[in-house]
Amino acid sequence: MITPHTTRPLELQDYAVWRTLWDGYNAFYGRHGETALAEEVTQTTWRRFFDPAEPVFALVAEHEGTVVGLAHYLFHRSMTRVEPVCYLSDLFTLTSLRGQGVGRALIEAVCAAARDAGASRVYWQTHETNAAGRALYDKVARHHGFIVYSREL
Repeated sequence: MITPHTTRPLELQDYAVWRTLWDGYNAFYGRHGETALAEEVTQTTWRRFFDPAEPVFALVAEHEGTVVGLAHYLFHRSMTRVEPVCYLSDLFTLTSLRGQGVGRALIEAVCAAARDAGASRVYWQTHETNAAGRALYDKVARHHGFIVYSREL
């Protein structure tokens, strides 16, 4: 297992590499070409990471001085806890480094940030076909059996 040299907060100068990873993440979930996110969504997402009024955050992982992964997360209230909870919204690593500790390092970094912020739980979801991701997630967290529903408005 290769562990990235660092995980750190996203910085403004990371835009180009973040954008490449973000586009890769979206393509992984079928959002590319005609189904790609609107550019306004991507630009708004980017700006939110640097707006202190927004509860959204981003980390990157570096391996040998190169950014190789990203994690986006946010904090919110819960009706079943007093403390805030942390939702790990997006996690993506370069395909060439999957299975080498990058995703795990990002998850652990998000958990550390959540702990520091007073959150009592970190949770995330993935598609049922994401076998590689699920192999990692089964090692670092517990699947509680919930099924996610959504409705576009």
